[in-house]
Formats: sequence, structure tokens, C-alpha cells
Amino acid sequence: MQVQKTLQDLSDRINAQPQGIAGLHAVYHFVLSGEEGGTYEVIFADNQADYKLGVTREAGCKLELSDKDFIKLIEGRLNPTVAFVTGKLKISGEMGLSFKLQTILHHYQSQKN
Repeated sequence: MQVQKTLQDLSDRINAQPQGIAGLHAVYHFVLSGEEGGTYEVIFADNQADYKLGVTREAGCKLELSDKDFIKLIEGRLNPTVAFVTGKLKISGEMGLSFKLQTILHHYQSQKN
């Protein structure tokens, strides 16, 4: 439940102030291991963010990590570059989208209250 709550909180922040994703049309798949493992799909389109458990579209970028590291990543407690270099995070697909995701997360982490 923590993964879904984290995604819901992030989606709520993005949808309340969508300027951080303006014009972005992208699909991400987060393939998580651990207790809350599974594939979570995050869609940015029409200045809105949506997520769901499972796959409905082809992803431009796929990230693989543990459920615990995913929460740390979203909350800003895990440096994505360090996680990638140390093997905690695997990325496939368009690398440019992974950098864009890092920018989005940083933008909305600084707005978390």
C-alpha cells in the first residue's frame, strides 16, 4: 500500500500544479521487486499524471528497482545516479525520459509539504 500511496501523493501534487510536466507525453513503467512488487505504469499526458498497477501502454522508459528504493527515489531520499551506478536501479528505453523524470521528481519533491 505504501507504493500506491506514494504514487497517489505524487500524482495529486502534479495534477494540482501541472506546470512541471507541461507538454510532456510519456509513459513510464516501474518494475518493482519486494512485498509490493509488480509493474506500475505512470502516464504523463494532457498536463496530468495518472498511474495504475499493470501495463496498458508501451513505455518509453522502464525502471527496475525494489519497492523500498522506489519510495526513496520518489521522496528524494535516493540519488538516481548513485542508484544506477551501484545497480539498485536499472533503466531501459529512452534515457532522455529518465533524465526528464529526475527533473520532474526534483520539482515536485521541493513542493512537498
